[in-house]
Amino acid sequence: MIVVELARQTGLASEVIRYYTRIGLLKPLRNPINNYKQYSPADVKCVRFIRHARGLGFTLAEIGEIFETRRQGKSPCPKVREIIKRRIEENSRALENLTVLQRRMESAFALWQRMPDEATDDSTLCNLIEVIEGM
Repeated sequence: MIVVELARQTGLASEVIRYYTRIGLLKPLRNPINNYKQYSPADVKCVRFIRHARGLGFTLAEIGEIFETRRQGKSPCPKVREIIKRRIEENSRALENLTVLQRRMESAFALWQRMPDEATDDSTLCNLIEVIEGM
């Protein structure tokens, strides 16, 4: 099948299929008659795998590593576990940082609700933000 057919079967844009091909995630053969890239049913499976992996937070580079490990005849499962474990830890830290930021923003907003809007002078840019500096 050609790129348009693969795109139709997988629900992705043709440009995305071409990009996956360009970066080596898909490796279509060339049709000797018209030189078109020919995708196989295995490529449909690969695209669906990519979509599932992306939905779990894997990057395209990580997916490429998974494919390469599989091409070498090895199981990519240990690598997948390692990546997802690391990603869970990264997400936990990011969520903690976002929670701290959210609380700081809520505290600032509550304080600002009680403050007047003041015109700035040469010594003040915005009294709302500057009052937070001292907290």
